[in-house]
Amino acid sequence: MKNYKNASGTSGISAYEIGPDWIKVRFIGDAVYTYSCSRAGKLHVERMKNLAYQGKGLATYISRYVKDLYD
Repeated sequence: MKNYKNASGTSGISAYEIGPDWIKVRFIGDAVYTYSCSRAGKLHVERMKNLAYQGKGLATYISRYVKDLYD
């Protein structure tokens, strides 16, 4: 997994891993959740990938839009 940049300094995310149709997110405390296109939707997964690359806004996006849509 790649370390999450955490540009704001307050994110609950520590790392992520990206696949062709999914993103795995490691939260502080070591919980890992996989969000896939089949469960969360392609639009959400692609947006989450972009936010992960940017290192900002991923935790907020997850809590607002895909909270319980993990595999």
